Amino acid sequence: MHRKTKKVGTASPGRRVLLGQQIISGLASGSLYALTAVAVVVVFRNTRTINLAQGDFAMVGAFLAMVLIKDMHLNYYLALAAVVVACILLGILTERIVMRPIADSDWLTLFTATLGVYYILHGVAGWVWGRDTKAFPVTFDPTPINFAGTIVSQGHLINMGWAIAIGLVLYVFFKYTKQGIAMRAVTDDPDTAQLMGIPVRFIVLLTWGMAGFLAAFAGVLLSPIVYVSPEMMDQVLIKGYVAAVFGGLYSIQGAIIGALMIGVAENLAGGYLGAHYKTATAFAMIVLLLTFRPQGLFGIQKRREI
Repeated sequence: MHRKTKKVGTASPGRRVLLGQQIISGLASGSLYALTAVAVVVVFRNTRTINLAQGDFAMVGAFLAMVLIKDMHLNYYLALAAVVVACILLGILTERIVMRPIADSDWLTLFTATLGVYYILHGVAGWVWGRDTKAFPVTFDPTPINFAGTIVSQGHLINMGWAIAIGLVLYVFFKYTKQGIAMRAVTDDPDTAQLMGIPVRFIVLLTWGMAGFLAAFAGVLLSPIVYVSPEMMDQVLIKGYVAAVFGGLYSIQGAIIGALMIGVAENLAGGYLGAHYKTATAFAMIVLLLTFRPQGLFGIQKRREI
């Protein structure tokens, strides 16, 4: 009896540590999925289309960061700033050159246009940098640390910190700035917003610029985890889209919560069931959600079509 009690006592802390590691790692992954999910929601709210090129915005940013840091020996933060500017410009150019001329088209035309941008960026990246996976220079100490009684990677904590900081910046932007309030007004009623003097086309341009801003951080933060290749963001885009659907495609808070849920759920599935269950878990979650709540966790039953 004494020996049995001892075995249980020694095994239980190990299981708790493993569970803690899986949850923290899942939150770290989910926080990065949230960057893509929020970008999907922001673009959808003001354009009524899903931006399939969002992941490739991040992929281009990752390649640029790798070149600046690894080949040109630029400081990490200077490289990050340059990538942010480049991705914002990429989002703006996409809106001006591709999306604005067809802005009044139906949703399928807009959706197909973003698919075209996706393939163009894929092809250009493969032509310029090649299709082989490339290691991103590690910019943090890889030694794991003890966090809340659990051994976790410093990279996970750094990524979570960046994601929280970006979330706070977005909160302040939408809550207190004129441009953020105008974006919310265009989301609610673009026609009335235009009658009130809000420059709707400029707000849409700003929306795509914000998509580029979020993509820059997603690409740079994910690069040390998934390596750099033209296909590096494909699965992340899928999970970001799933998280956006969790929030009803209109709720930024819902997209963030959905992304964190997916990150934790897939990490637990991968840790306890097998790595090949990770992606399947995200799809299983969205199927269940759409079955019982088609409008999403934070969506409403009926939306006015624009």
